[in-house]
Amino acid sequence: MADAALLEQVTAITAEAAALAHARWHGDFATWEKAPGNPVCEVDLTVDRLLRDRLSALLPEAGWLSEETADDAVRLARRLVWIVDPIDGTRDYIRRRDGWAVSVALVEDCQPVLGVLDAPVRQQRWTARAGGGAWLNGARLAVSTRSDFAGSRTPVDALPKADRDLLMVAKPNSIALRMAMVAAGEADFLATIRWGNEWDVAASILLAREAGATVTDAIGRKLRFNQPRPQFFGVMAAAPGIHAAAVERLRERAIVALGKR
Repeated sequence: MADAALLEQVTAITAEAAALAHARWHGDFATWEKAPGNPVCEVDLTVDRLLRDRLSALLPEAGWLSEETADDAVRLARRLVWIVDPIDGTRDYIRRRDGWAVSVALVEDCQPVLGVLDAPVRQQRWTARAGGGAWLNGARLAVSTRSDFAGSRTPVDALPKADRDLLMVAKPNSIALRMAMVAAGEADFLATIRWGNEWDVAASILLAREAGATVTDAIGRKLRFNQPRPQFFGVMAAAPGIHAAAVERLRERAIVALGKR
């Protein structure tokens, strides 16, 4: 299913959605909170409708999972599922910052096989196909070759005292873009130790994998998509030479955080 022609079509649809979001970016639009600290705006919903119309027409047999659409358990019986975040990094979008992107993935048998991120303000278009590599604006991506965990680059706002041997790099609000930084070798690893949603990372996990990264949950377990509860406990994307060390560094913190659920 994951052929180059389909990726080209999905890339064009994602670009159309990104252009729509970009056109509204400096205008006036309604915003509100779905839950405390979880912002959404009317452009999220507009982009979501466009993507659902276009992608469902492209593959009518595929299920649908999106941040901005009410979940339908019908998707669980489908081998193919679109997993979409119409604007990943809504907080940056609302604040007129550039750290947001449209994220589209196609999952087959619980694993992403196509992924596209389009960050129009940054003029970045990231694409990946299972077995076909990961690309940014036509240039093939490869993760860093780092093997020493100390000194590794990670996109964060601040480092805890225990991690002062690491290096901070710029952190966009979009977690998909942060993971794409690992795919591009602009960061050595990305880690979260909280519950996150499948739509936040489906496309970027494929980007990272196809660029050579090792990707697991926060305690080193394999990730599966299109689950009844579409969440993971954290995510760890890292250059292969430091993945085990990164998981070990965060293991106790992750176990404590998981126990608080």
